[in-house]
Amino acid sequence: MSAALLAPAPAPAPAAPDRAAPLPAAPVPPSPGLAKESRLPALWAGTRGSPLALAQTREVLALLGGEGMTGGRPVRARVVGTTGDRVQGRRLADIGGKGLFAKEIHEALLDGRVDFAVHSLKDLETELPPGLVIAGVLPREDVRDALVLGPAVPPVFRRGALPELPQGARIGTASVRREAQLRHLRPDLRFGLLRGNVGTRLRVLEGGDFAATLLAMAGLRRLGLEHAAVMALDPEEELVPAAGQGIIAVTAREEDVETRRLFAMIDHRPTRIAATAERALLASLGGSCRTPVGAHARMLPGGRLRLTGLLAREDGSFLLKRGLEGAPGDAARLGQELGAWLRAGSPADILP
Repeated sequence: MSAALLAPAPAPAPAAPDRAAPLPAAPVPPSPGLAKESRLPALWAGTRGSPLALAQTREVLALLGGEGMTGGRPVRARVVGTTGDRVQGRRLADIGGKGLFAKEIHEALLDGRVDFAVHSLKDLETELPPGLVIAGVLPREDVRDALVLGPAVPPVFRRGALPELPQGARIGTASVRREAQLRHLRPDLRFGLLRGNVGTRLRVLEGGDFAATLLAMAGLRRLGLEHAAVMALDPEEELVPAAGQGIIAVTAREEDVETRRLFAMIDHRPTRIAATAERALLASLGGSCRTPVGAHARMLPGGRLRLTGLLAREDGSFLLKRGLEGAPGDAARLGQELGAWLRAGSPADILP
């Protein structure tokens, strides 16, 4: 099943070892006369173990518990180790791509160890494993990329932030999308590999190895670290984000109608429309983790959908960007059309 077109939920009516996460359960408060509620089987959420992943899972669990939607079933989280988290010293493109953040979690979902899984949508491949669907998306957080400066950058260079970074400043990142756009804007900048969770990257930056790095503003906000950003970059004019950036997505088994109905009730339609357009664009280009692709969709005041897409060469020597508008109901077609336009206008060596 293609995940580029986010599958609608039905109408309401040996991998790495896993362990129970240290997250509070989110059961529905007991009602008078329901003495057997606590004996109902738990609904298990699969998640990565990083602080950001756990924060996102707490958000989903709190929503389910707070809304009293599970019919008395307690909701708990199970951390599943992933290859993407274990292997930190190499680019994702060199070890199998961003799907390595979800592979083991989806295996746990398919074999029944968990009932649903919580992800950053930008970490999901456009093609989900057979038998899985995106059952729901939460309202999008801040979609922008944030510039974070190291302590060695003098105050005089902080006023204009990105445009005024010191000549030849060294930037830490593992994202080819971010690197290509920065190279295009500032060919003088130098780059080094910086991977790891948000806290790890901030600690490395504080150690002076890099002048700056770029992080998703959504992740900083969810961890209460937004103060670390000196500026957030405009997603259309300055730095186009990754498809699905800032969106929490829940995957479930296609056959599990009950769980899909549960998440259909909290699915955020405007976010799903935007995600559908962005992922359709990404799928139409068929690029790998080595291909710098950006996508950002938003609803306009008049009710139309605007999609901005970007395709670049990794060294920043070529960059093509365009925006298209259309009806929200045509989100997938809009993404496919813009993807075709970007492909047609780019050198043959950029895409397979």
